[in-house]
Amino acid sequence: MKKYLIKIILLLVIFVGCNKEENPFQIAKQNVGLLTDSTQVKDLESVFINDSIVKYKGDSEFTGDINNIEIFNKDGKKTLVLSPNKINDSTAVISNVNILDSNYKTDKNISILSTFKDIQNNYKISRIDNLINSVVVTVNDINATFTIDKKELPANLRFDMKLKIEATHIPDGAKIKYFFINWN
Repeated sequence: MKKYLIKIILLLVIFVGCNKEENPFQIAKQNVGLLTDSTQVKDLESVFINDSIVKYKGDSEFTGDINNIEIFNKDGKKTLVLSPNKINDSTAVISNVNILDSNYKTDKNISILSTFKDIQNNYKISRIDNLINSVVVTVNDINATFTIDKKELPANLRFDMKLKIEATHIPDGAKIKYFFINWN
């Protein structure tokens, strides 16, 4: 009887020890914390159980069909802005996540506080787009886009939108202005 009890206790210890808890701030290709690319709007309250959820409801005549959902932590700090793929539909899935909190990090420690050098050293850059006031760096490995303000670029690169911006043009210390995870 004692042998069976010892074996059962040993098995329980092994199962409990192997139980890996999900990191609520881990960013990966198909998830941001406990939020996944298949999470529906109606399920957000169970995903963000300790946070406040603010759903924007506006008259589409003036808002251009904006339907963002803001997530605030228990201290009242806005941490994420979610964009569903359909407006005013509880079964819609989240298609875009704007990360505002530095606690959210990739497995390679990239967060909203990272620099261009951090991104370049850890991921393959898929594309760089030259916009009016910013440069958008796309990393397909994690479905991410990073926006860098053109104020971070040398003065001769800030105003020519026809210029093809290369990774070598962006200073290593250029800060991230916006960090998005995109799911289609």
